[in-house]
Amino acid sequence: MKTVEKNGVVAGLLKDVQIPRMFRARQDFPRPLIRPEEIPDVVFKELSQEKFASKVQPGMEIAITAGSRGIANVDIITRAVVDFVKSRGAVPFIVPAMGSHGGATAQGQLEILAGYKITPETMGCEIRSSMETVYLGESGSGRPVYMDRNAYNADGIIISCRLKPHNAFRGSVESGPCKMMTIGLGKQKGASNVHADGMDRMAVNIPSMAEVVLAKAPVLFAIPCMENAYDETCRIEAIDACDILKREPELLKYAFSNMPSILVGKADVLVVDLIGKNFSGTGVDPNITGTFSTDCCSGGLQVQRTCFLDLSEESHGNTLGVGLSNAITQRIFDKMDLNAMYPNCITSTVLASARIPCIMPSDKTAIQMCIRTTNKVDQSPDKLRMVRIPNSLHVGEIMLSESYYQEVLEGKYPGLTAIDEPAPLVFDEEGNLLTPTVRS
Repeated sequence: MKTVEKNGVVAGLLKDVQIPRMFRARQDFPRPLIRPEEIPDVVFKELSQEKFASKVQPGMEIAITAGSRGIANVDIITRAVVDFVKSRGAVPFIVPAMGSHGGATAQGQLEILAGYKITPETMGCEIRSSMETVYLGESGSGRPVYMDRNAYNADGIIISCRLKPHNAFRGSVESGPCKMMTIGLGKQKGASNVHADGMDRMAVNIPSMAEVVLAKAPVLFAIPCMENAYDETCRIEAIDACDILKREPELLKYAFSNMPSILVGKADVLVVDLIGKNFSGTGVDPNITGTFSTDCCSGGLQVQRTCFLDLSEESHGNTLGVGLSNAITQRIFDKMDLNAMYPNCITSTVLASARIPCIMPSDKTAIQMCIRTTNKVDQSPDKLRMVRIPNSLHVGEIMLSESYYQEVLEGKYPGLTAIDEPAPLVFDEEGNLLTPTVRS
């Protein structure tokens, strides 16, 4: 395949496109917080309630779930659950609960966990990774339900996960314990069945299939964590198995209330420095960026063009989400592992996230491509509206083009404060950005 040449025709068409000066701005959101050093005590306090502690008896083998997302303090939370189980005289082991992630292989899922510092050594217990499942039955929505064989054969299962809004559908439950039970623990086979009817049926399939899991598998309770707008742990709450379907929708409202956003609301161009599975299942969280892969939900930044500049190491080459951008760099393209990405598409039946957009040789040309192809927009550098974020999980500090500057100074966007003045973005000779989004 012939790539875009640095000094070829495409570069020539873009060379005169001016990139606006930009300034850094701080976004302030409510900040409830559980500090990392407080997490073990919070977990023990929750699980020491009689209705939870009584379910963990000496000698029981207890499976504890661990997913594929970059959850804040996931290693501390998981270790705290492990230690609680041990304190009750039971034998814990960890099960990767991540559907088809990790290339839909047992080894790939172990590697993802290791990237989050979840290993037998750090957790002090065994990790049993397998793609084998058992059939539990058929849901009320007509879907077969499967579960990880290791978890099913345990004496009890603790659902440890994050609870937050989903990036591709809306429902009474979205990303949380029910999804972990049906998709995460369902492995590739189970996850595929949840998604088989399309995203518009996820809000029905997940809770109806969760009912089967709760009836047929030894789920003891769930202990989801929630995060504030700064990607910090802000709430951890244990939920008895019999209460999950009632309590999860209530906690989802709390999770929504703590979601961050890009406070300017609208832009012509969005630049995302880093994408990856550790930030969102689709590389970036569309609840922030507005780049949804389906028409089953909406929200986030209203933007015409989006470019992604690099891929996180934690993604292990899984570039799912690139299809939601208009331009990417050659750097991202070179890191693509289709064997890691396509199993997600086959499982979810959503192909838009894996489509390959325009591939540009550098950060500068990717940004210029987006600016040049905007429609009905004044592309002059003092008028163009451009937003730059480090990734979709950390938007406490962002960069905005100079066209926003006076409005921010005048207080048009409550919670948004300019922390320096507009200045040109600096690129190296290869066209790669040197100006950091966030102050060091």
